[in-house]
Amino acid sequence: MGRVEALSAYRALLRATRKTFAGDSFMLTQSAAEIRRKFEENRQMTSEEDVQRHLEEAREASHFITNMIVQAKLNSRGGYEMKPGKEHAGATLEVPSEELLKKSV
Repeated sequence: MGRVEALSAYRALLRATRKTFAGDSFMLTQSAAEIRRKFEENRQMTSEEDVQRHLEEAREASHFITNMIVQAKLNSRGGYEMKPGKEHAGATLEVPSEELLKKSV
């Protein structure tokens, strides 16, 4: 049961990052590596309670990535624009500072 659930949670996280970071090869690569690292780190876990806790964290992370992150893209005018989807309805928008955006480029 835990193995099937873990694989399902792993795939859901990868799908969430592929959708959220579509077109951003750096974020796609880094997020996939981090997801893999976290699952590998917990591969030998045997406690059912710990397994279920980590699976719940993976489900929450997938939900957060899908519903709470909108990637801003640099437009031709030198500004950033975002296109929130219906899954972002009702979310609070937080725009990172220009300083943070410059560091990430």
